[in-house]
Amino acid sequence: MSPTIRLASEADAGQIQTIYAPIVGDTPFSFEMQIPTVDEMRERIHHKLEQYPWLVAEHNGSLLGYAYGGRWRDRAAYEWTVEVSVYVHPSAQRQRVGRAVYTALFDVLYLQGFVTAVAGITLPNAASVGLHEGVGFQSVGVYRNVGYKFDTWHDVGWWQLALRPTPLQPERPRNLHSIVGTKEWDAALASGARLIRV
Repeated sequence: MSPTIRLASEADAGQIQTIYAPIVGDTPFSFEMQIPTVDEMRERIHHKLEQYPWLVAEHNGSLLGYAYGGRWRDRAAYEWTVEVSVYVHPSAQRQRVGRAVYTALFDVLYLQGFVTAVAGITLPNAASVGLHEGVGFQSVGVYRNVGYKFDTWHDVGWWQLALRPTPLQPERPRNLHSIVGTKEWDAALASGARLIRV
């Protein structure tokens, strides 16, 4: 069976936690200090899906990776900007999973009406920078020494991607559930899934 990309569900919390836990526990790439429990991850999925997409790449019942969007800042004028993140299971590295779930995610965010995606990357992280620039992000600056983890200060670089031409009068982004199950939704997921090489 070919890999697929679909909307995450709370039932995915265990596999998602397995992918994310070593990022928290073993690297500075997440600024969380404590590995979230499966229940905490389940709650995050539930909360995120109220408005934003959380997509998973799956093959034969196993998650290869995931990506999601979320609110970037709380002020109302930031409503059209979304912060994105992507994580890939170690066993699925170099199978284009990150590019695949991001491709589908950006298509979904476009359907919702978002204008700009931003991503923060703890530096140095050549693999993440390569992935983000490979899908079209451009570097827009670095915050110096803004995170302290593992007894070391870390910089965070910021990258930005235009999801659409900047509209003069943007309509408010659509609710996620208004597009789930549409032909456009199915096409967005398929656009990413076909990129995976297992």
